[in-house]
Amino acid sequence: MAKALYCWRCREVLPMLDEDEWAQMAPALDEAVVRIKRYRQEHQVGLHAALPAAGKDAFDLYERLTGRRETSLDAIRHHRLALYGPPCAHCGKPLRTPRAKLCAACGQAHVPPQ
Repeated sequence: MAKALYCWRCREVLPMLDEDEWAQMAPALDEAVVRIKRYRQEHQVGLHAALPAAGKDAFDLYERLTGRRETSLDAIRHHRLALYGPPCAHCGKPLRTPRAKLCAACGQAHVPPQ
């Protein structure tokens, strides 16, 4: 099951996909983009109209992996554990990247791993 971690973009604790889960999710996201483009062209509709039907398989997979329903493919793309850094020693929120030198949440300076 995915690990819960604070997402600085969503501003809440959410399940993050580990690399094994991401290996399943990435192709589903890529396929969803292809389906959305095809659906929009065939039905002459905007993105928001195409997303629920064409993104369904990716949304369903994310829910099976994490237990949480998501409605944004972009959010799923950034809910990948490997994109985040270690927890801040001062506030405990994850650094925005593995190489971050500053905690964006509290401003505490950090020495990134070499």
